[in-house]
Amino acid sequence: MGEYHIRTYEDRDYGAVRTIFSDGLVEHAPAAYWHILRCPQTHLLLLVITAVAYAVSASFLFSCGVVAALLVVGWVRMKGLWAEYVEAALANDLRDIRETYLEAKDSRFWVVTSGEEVVGMVAAVQPEDPSQRGAALELKRMSVAKSHRGRGLSKALTHTVIRFAQERGYKEVVLTTSMVQLAAQRVYEGMGFRKVKVTYPSLLAKLLQFHLYSYRYEIAGSR
Repeated sequence: MGEYHIRTYEDRDYGAVRTIFSDGLVEHAPAAYWHILRCPQTHLLLLVITAVAYAVSASFLFSCGVVAALLVVGWVRMKGLWAEYVEAALANDLRDIRETYLEAKDSRFWVVTSGEEVVGMVAAVQPEDPSQRGAALELKRMSVAKSHRGRGLSKALTHTVIRFAQERGYKEVVLTTSMVQLAAQRVYEGMGFRKVKVTYPSLLAKLLQFHLYSYRYEIAGSR
């Protein structure tokens, strides 16, 4: 990696880590919105709204205006949902990174630096699923600053988590990512992670076919 260095998180990294996480997640909002626009359910809904608006007003221009307004409202709402998720994470595990990831058993938080600048991050923690605890560690909060992507940092950070889990006797590394995070999926699958489950964060997400992928990596030589 040359100019880059991976090390354990320090308190002075707090602001940079939270910014990288926020920026990296919010940038997926357009892809999520575009996915919703392509859904047949959305097409049907917009067609019905257009027909009703035209039946009420007898104006094609008015009908188009109603649909355009709904599209704008939908985009604003989508950005709001992503922002709410970010705020929840910042108020939860990223509020006190040291307590969550450095003081908890078999947990760790790393940053990757270029000179003195923090440009990426990843964490390992006990899985949220109780049935996986003791056998697996969960990879979380992977993010690399946009200007430093394409240089193998995500792979290096993932290897760091795998090595950490292996050194502590775990059999697997698990993670969850959304369907719109395509670059992350390519990295994980290229490193041997297997897609094992598809879930939906809400009933609305299921209706719109917006799903989350669960991945599993089996550590070679584990018992």
